[in-house]
Amino acid sequence: MKVTFIDPKGAPVPCEGEVGDNLLKLGQAAGLPLEGTCEGQMACSTCHVIVAAEWFEKLAQASEEEEDMLDFAAGARRTSRLSCQIDVTQEMDGLTVKVPGESHDARGL
Repeated sequence: MKVTFIDPKGAPVPCEGEVGDNLLKLGQAAGLPLEGTCEGQMACSTCHVIVAAEWFEKLAQASEEEEDMLDFAAGARRTSRLSCQIDVTQEMDGLTVKVPGESHDARGL
């Protein structure tokens, strides 16, 4: 499945993933500043992405816990999600998400 990340400077970063991969791991593998401090346990907002408007309604709805974590995300918008909570499906082929300019990766990559 093809997923395009838009990096914080606005450049597209095309990625290929398999069904079941999550966006956090895809973005990290592509070198994007998606820290994922809690390693996908939904205890932080360091993997925050902004889903392209045309894709937002096609994704499964965010849980209440995810919505609560997004309250702490820098630069959160209506179409914000935690990338650790989005698993790739066949229906997502072509998905586009933006890594906010406020993103910071303390892993030092």
